[in-house]
Amino acid sequence: MKHLFLKIALIVSIVAPVAARAQFGSGVVFDPTQSAHAVQQIEQGQNIFTNSVKLADNAISTYNLAHQMSMSPQSLYQPFMSFSSVWMMVNQAANTYGNSQPWTNSANTGVNASYAYQQASVPRTGQLNGYGNLSLSGQQQIAAQGATVDLNDSVTASNIQTLGTIRTNSQQRQADINALQAATQSADPAQHTEMATLQRINQALILQLMAQQEANQISQAYALQQIVAQKQQQDALKATFQQANQFQSGYNAVAPSYAGAAAAMRY
Repeated sequence: MKHLFLKIALIVSIVAPVAARAQFGSGVVFDPTQSAHAVQQIEQGQNIFTNSVKLADNAISTYNLAHQMSMSPQSLYQPFMSFSSVWMMVNQAANTYGNSQPWTNSANTGVNASYAYQQASVPRTGQLNGYGNLSLSGQQQIAAQGATVDLNDSVTASNIQTLGTIRTNSQQRQADINALQAATQSADPAQHTEMATLQRINQALILQLMAQQEANQISQAYALQQIVAQKQQQDALKATFQQANQFQSGYNAVAPSYAGAAAAMRY
């Protein structure tokens, strides 16, 4: 650009004397101010053109970078060698007396858990004969043990139903995971747009929340089982205290009769 300006200035310096003579001879007037203004316009036009070329180069570079990033190595799209598996089904028992298979079926599906558990367990006993004739302390001990049996049956059946339902749903859950993995490792450009990637992240978070919910259900079932077991221990401990508390009064009531009988036998 500097060379062009120098050339124009040189031409102006050579032509200026001739033009000056022409101003008086031929009537043609040459204005140096207008010539310099024209040179400035040419220089500005060339600057605008140079900036436009730079902007185009930057746009092309940005496009090439985006294209290179979209064409990731094909190894990223290859599936993993080891696949996750669904929950293993409970193996069918021998079913010797015909009451084992309903239990395993319920553990695998969560269906008819209470019936299956009762079929494989000792039947529940109703109120004991003579329960109403017992003392209040005796009734409390029998009722506490009976409540432990009833609660344990209820919690156990609920746990079987929960685990069986989770095991059944795990097949569909695994299908969702496989579909998410296939979309993630697909070479289809549509699967690698920003929106598609964000959507897969949302789906993965939802699956994680569902898995956490199932883990919480299992923990809750285990906690209930432990609570019933603790209740049974507490019932036994409380019964021991009651028996110890009643020992002295029982001894005072029974001991004199034994003492009298022993004295009568000596005579």
